[in-house]
Amino acid sequence: MSKIQQFYDLHFSQELLFIGNAWDVISALTLEKAGFQAIGTTSWGIANSLGYADGEQIDFQRHLTIIQSITEQVKIPVSADIEAGYGHDEQSIIDNVLRTADVGVAGINIEDSFKHQTGLRSIIEHCYLLTNMRKELDNHGYKDFFINARTDTYFQLEQPFEETITRAKAYIESGASGIFIPGLTDANEISAMTRNINAPINLLSLPSLTNVKLLKELGVKRFSFGNALSDKIIAHLTQHAAQLLKDQDTSALYI
Repeated sequence: MSKIQQFYDLHFSQELLFIGNAWDVISALTLEKAGFQAIGTTSWGIANSLGYADGEQIDFQRHLTIIQSITEQVKIPVSADIEAGYGHDEQSIIDNVLRTADVGVAGINIEDSFKHQTGLRSIIEHCYLLTNMRKELDNHGYKDFFINARTDTYFQLEQPFEETITRAKAYIESGASGIFIPGLTDANEISAMTRNINAPINLLSLPSLTNVKLLKELGVKRFSFGNALSDKIIAHLTQHAAQLLKDQDTSALYI
């Protein structure tokens, strides 16, 4: 079974797919060794590791090289976070999606928010992009490649619920495989989403949204922690580096 098919099927098993988010090879290998069934890259974590802010601030090829290094080293499926596609027009975004598929990933996250201006793409515009993206992936031999359509309604709108339902249904009809709704945390709204959207729902871990068992009961099919682990590791490194300098003693490294 190909990794694309394996990854696709994981979204339709009885269990919730708990994805480990990696930002380099060592984090990916560590997550794989821990037992995660699939890895999702974190654009925030990758950018941060290179000294940049998130938001398509780094060259796409540089980003893609790190994604490729991860896919080459792990045996489990990898989904790539490519933000809004690193392009200023439909064709450049689709070209980048195909380049990403070519390095061996089994799926992508693609956002409907703009990176260099505020707001969301119109539903019509984003649906057109998804339709052509799916067509080109199929034409290049990437059938069932998982397009996880991220909608940033909960980050950008004051009353996002109805708009999210509308966008999600339209995105699925246009070729998306699943819907990623970061910022959604209310249990009643989560349950309503999973009942009304005929596709796997992916949620993002937040301080008020952490329990995999509860999310499974609400019908969520995929859960990821984004940049939270990479942030935790960097905070740990920062703390211990400062302590080493303060103590002028390296004994703590061997405890």
